[in-house]
Amino acid sequence: MNGRVAVVGGHGKTGRAVSSALAARGACPVPLGRADWGSLAGALAGCRTAYVIAPNMHPDEATYVADVAAAATAAGVRRLVLHSVASPYAPAMPHHVGKARAEDVVRRSGLAWTILQPGAYVQNLLPTGPSLRLAYRADAPFGLADLDDLGEAAATVLLEEGHDGATYELASFAATVADVAAAAGSRVEVVSPATWARTDGAGLDPRVREWLLAMFAYYERHGLPVGTLPMRAVLGRAPTTLEALARRWAAEEHGSGADSTR
Repeated sequence: MNGRVAVVGGHGKTGRAVSSALAARGACPVPLGRADWGSLAGALAGCRTAYVIAPNMHPDEATYVADVAAAATAAGVRRLVLHSVASPYAPAMPHHVGKARAEDVVRRSGLAWTILQPGAYVQNLLPTGPSLRLAYRADAPFGLADLDDLGEAAATVLLEEGHDGATYELASFAATVADVAAAAGSRVEVVSPATWARTDGAGLDPRVREWLLAMFAYYERHGLPVGTLPMRAVLGRAPTTLEALARRWAAEEHGSGADSTR
């Protein structure tokens, strides 16, 4: 079923990973972004399938996804694959609830659909400075998704039959932030939510800051565990391990110098 596959929200890191995996399998990814929004149905023309990634912390993700579904229907797209999140119905986290509402839109869209619910990306836990600052405990349990695994899983679902009506929670391995920091040879600095709000979060939109603080409070209590069997089943292979990523990061640092960014 290779051909043109739209990637709505295709210019961010997730969209680039999905597009790269599609291209590696002989498909033609069509990354779409804000510039295409005014004529989205036209931009989707000729695409049989679309992968939909809403902007991070979108204030009304259900409406965003409904607009994409309507444009896809008008363009003759037959399948939507929605990029959601693990544990979408978590009432303490407003942005997760927004994704739960978006899932409901997709399920009622009249299109064939699949929903992917990835855990947090392990790549998001790599520090860009001397340490990673956290506003929740470093030993909270997570199911973490490797971005390359996620891209490959998305390409599989987009290009192969048998995934209509399926919802997959996706994680590559279980780990804590402390585990990732140790593997990356970095350290974690845990600060209070109030300190984070005054520093790292000070320049954010107030709504986004409050939503992130709610997420940190949830992580402090519960983490975000995600099982790894669905990723293994979709990929048809063992997912990437933290040990393999640690070897990759070490090789990249050795090849690029200590000042390189990941």
